[in-house]
Amino acid sequence: MYRNHFRSSETRSICREHPHTTKRQCVLERGEPMRTRLSAAVVKNELVRRIEDYSGQNLLACYQCGKCAAGCPSAFAMDMLPSQVIRLLQLGQVDEVLHSETPWFCASCQTCYSRCPKGLDLSRVMEALREVILQEHGDQISINALPIEELAQFPQQLYIGSFRKFTV
Repeated sequence: MYRNHFRSSETRSICREHPHTTKRQCVLERGEPMRTRLSAAVVKNELVRRIEDYSGQNLLACYQCGKCAAGCPSAFAMDMLPSQVIRLLQLGQVDEVLHSETPWFCASCQTCYSRCPKGLDLSRVMEALREVILQEHGDQISINALPIEELAQFPQQLYIGSFRKFTV
């Protein structure tokens, strides 16, 4: 079975400041659609299985209603919407998600979970993605090398994520 879609490497984003507000407007210029061969091996590859194991979520349960993206308070800062992350994972295109900034912008507020009609806990999926990114690409920041003043300003994502990990 073939599906047409666009790869993010062929997508170019042009962002400009809106003239009347402080918000940025981003316009996507897309290349030609690319054909991708879908198979069970591609859709359920090793990285997708690891993400499902770490998160405890069935990614195929999502039917792309978009309620997670509509309610996400961090969606304005993400380079792809939460529903797009799930869709790419469903298609087995984990590399595009691993190179995205979206998992790092997730606030783990669980708004997506409360809105999802299928009960998919997307914040657990984002936490699993962060774990896989760190395992695949290594820790990019040496925490001990950062000054205490900067550490005090960091978001508390790891703190919140640790509660979720230990309260199953």
